[in-house]
Amino acid sequence: MKKLNDFKNDINKCSKCGLCQSVCPVYKETGNDCAVSRGKFVMLDGVLKGDLKLNKNINKYLDLCLKCGKCTDFCPSGIDVCKIFETAKYQYAKNTLTGKIIFSLQSKLVFGNFINFFKYITKPFRKSIKGKSPKSLKLLYFKGCVNNLCPKNDNYLNKILKNSDVEIIEKDFDCCGLPFLSSGNLDRFEQVKNHNLKMLDCDFDYILTDCASCESTLKQYMNAKFINIGELINLLGLKFTFPKPLKVTFHKPCHLENDKFLIPLFNNCENVKYIQMDAYDSCCGFGGEFSIKNHKISKAISDKKAENILKTGADYVITTCPGCIIGLKQGLAGRKNSPKVLGLTEFLNKSL
Repeated sequence: MKKLNDFKNDINKCSKCGLCQSVCPVYKETGNDCAVSRGKFVMLDGVLKGDLKLNKNINKYLDLCLKCGKCTDFCPSGIDVCKIFETAKYQYAKNTLTGKIIFSLQSKLVFGNFINFFKYITKPFRKSIKGKSPKSLKLLYFKGCVNNLCPKNDNYLNKILKNSDVEIIEKDFDCCGLPFLSSGNLDRFEQVKNHNLKMLDCDFDYILTDCASCESTLKQYMNAKFINIGELINLLGLKFTFPKPLKVTFHKPCHLENDKFLIPLFNNCENVKYIQMDAYDSCCGFGGEFSIKNHKISKAISDKKAENILKTGADYVITTCPGCIIGLKQGLAGRKNSPKVLGLTEFLNKSL
């Protein structure tokens, strides 16, 4: 496992150009240079030189990050910003009481069994996801933690895919690992990564996902073909008819790499008009534990997103990440004439 010192050259590659400021949602809200990668790199460089200690003050600024990855995508030096911050958090958290408590709660014994408990008690309420015969497309379904807690998405997928030439293969996947990366729990991340890689020992065409954050994390360690639910629907040529005219808008999650499925999908939805909001791909402000540790900033970012949503006059705002659903609802809470926030599969199940 890499240590912070292994990223010394990457940290020094930062030219302090400040381009990260133009894409960082936290910097746009706070104007704090410690919110962007270049500010954090100055501090971490001081740690590597021995001028600073990796203490709670520096960790506070490491937490001032939504892990949206926009700075990495925009960095002219190609620095993997999130990987450096995750390593720094690991080195700090593993030696603190708070970090040890969080790591214990995220252990397989606690977190893993919590998810397994909900898998067990919700099993009677889940319909098995089946396509029709013959099965022409084999899909290894990565369900994700949220869908393991809530049975409704299995039922949504069953309704959408029941007459399609697909075979859904379900395996005992663990969490994708994103929550552990965010808290710096790299040991636990390696544990779930190794477990999930063992689940690939079967014949399949694609790994099917319906959570953008899960897919983005899995791609860090899985060498396989992925297809999200929107891409799959377009591939199968599925069409949907809604009982009355609706206006919808779409929030693109930060971790959704490809949204080319969006316009063709809505074009195949009768009685649905798609209206693109301003900055449809800007962050919702949730960011997992960020919304707890930096709630005021999270809420302010969500509020800006909500204003763009309301301008569309849409009946529904659709997204493909359970975390984003929380962020969008946070911004829209208490506002008059707010649209309903739904995941894509739940929205499509409202069709006839």
